[in-house]
Amino acid sequence: MIEQKRISGILLHPTSLPSPYGIGDLGAEAYEFVDFLERAGQHIWQMLPLTHTGYGDSPYQSFSAFAGQPLLISPAHLKELDLVQGYEILHCPVRDDEHVDYGVIIPWKQRIFQNAYRRFLTTAYREAHRELISAYEAFCGQNADWLDDYALFMACKDAHGGVSWLEWEDDCRYPSAEYKAQLQQTYEKDSGFYRFLQFLFFEEWKELKAYANRHDIQIIGDIPIFVSMDSADVWANQHLFQLDSKGYPVKVAGVPPDYFSETGQLWGNPLYHWAAHEEEGFAWWISRIRHQLTLLDILRIDHFRGFEAYWSVPYGEETAVHGEWVKAPGRELFHAIEDALGEGLPIIAEDLGVITPEVEALRNDFHFPGMKVLQFAFEGTHENAFLPHQFTTPHCVCYTGTHDNDTTLGWYETLDPACQEKVRRYTNSDGTKVNKEFIRLCFGSIAACAVVPMQDVLSYGKEARMNIPGVAAGNWNWRFKKGILSAPLAKELKDMAILYGRY
Repeated sequence: MIEQKRISGILLHPTSLPSPYGIGDLGAEAYEFVDFLERAGQHIWQMLPLTHTGYGDSPYQSFSAFAGQPLLISPAHLKELDLVQGYEILHCPVRDDEHVDYGVIIPWKQRIFQNAYRRFLTTAYREAHRELISAYEAFCGQNADWLDDYALFMACKDAHGGVSWLEWEDDCRYPSAEYKAQLQQTYEKDSGFYRFLQFLFFEEWKELKAYANRHDIQIIGDIPIFVSMDSADVWANQHLFQLDSKGYPVKVAGVPPDYFSETGQLWGNPLYHWAAHEEEGFAWWISRIRHQLTLLDILRIDHFRGFEAYWSVPYGEETAVHGEWVKAPGRELFHAIEDALGEGLPIIAEDLGVITPEVEALRNDFHFPGMKVLQFAFEGTHENAFLPHQFTTPHCVCYTGTHDNDTTLGWYETLDPACQEKVRRYTNSDGTKVNKEFIRLCFGSIAACAVVPMQDVLSYGKEARMNIPGVAAGNWNWRFKKGILSAPLAKELKDMAILYGRY
């Protein structure tokens, strides 16, 4: 259960931070952002999933549900560890300080990481940095249950030119324990590279989180309910997913047709074989949640309703129309997690979309706060549950919008005139600063926690949108410029936090 003290904060993925290296990371600018949050009277930094992203660069489609995002490793931190020389990181090929060019940044950082790894393996380095080497070996041992499979998966993936594991030869697609041991020997150095990157990520993350906590900033993280088909999780645990004898999914995830889409959304993630999870006491899920809660203070779980029932679509369908609702053992799952990790789990349920009384009961029985999104409040009547005057409990998190929404200014511009008028009347404003009015509504609501995307804090329009659901390219690349976190901006947020009892 999340504490009921009134607090507020900002939603900002670390990749959106300023950086001289083409993408936000866990380096100096992340610490500067924590300092800004403190000056602004905020107590929350919410992020998107921190996992190793796959194709499309989406934090919600990762090569592992456990592995951290190597792109967040700061090149400056590598220099501090004597793993790279200053000249190696001096000339970043990207000069756009408002967008991430993943096609350029990924190979550039990969070369830096490879150089760092080669230096890490030298006898001279290992003798000069024995404490670091000991910490690395301890990390590998403590995380072997997921790290070994992930590192081997990535090494095999590199050896196969980056293609999906479904295109590998049969021995690699579903290796026996004996063959997996052979693969470990064959790719020992290559898999070691990925262990090395994970060690660097988690060490740097641990320092940043400790700094945030010392400054009274809690980290809210995020995970999707489903994992990617092309992931170490599925490859190494095929019995836990609905797959055929060749490893292909039998059914895939999505959501049914609704007001927003006549054909629904076909996500394509493999579905869990819940009976197999139950037979193993939900061990994989317990490990996943335990791992996340060692990294975060609070965990948001995307598509929470899928724990009560999920939309199952036959593999090969072009749309989500021909799916069906299938019950999931959510209650048994969360009881098992509580038995292992303790009651009062600090989890936020993303309960947007088609929410039934059964989903609400599951959320409420485990005391998980839900979400209120103000951009959804002006559809329909004055009884819309997202309108602040309709909130019935403080046990929720209020947002102006999420990463999947347009910025509030961008959203307002797309509304029809009647809806714009409704917004103006509700906020008693002329609509020119609707983002500021929404922040005020959010902070002034009874919700115990209020979170605002950084784009709304900065009064940015549609050009700063983070993600457009259903659009494959051009997402996840927004950044803000260095020097924009001004003293007046911090004071404005702090004054509002004080006014509404969130300081």
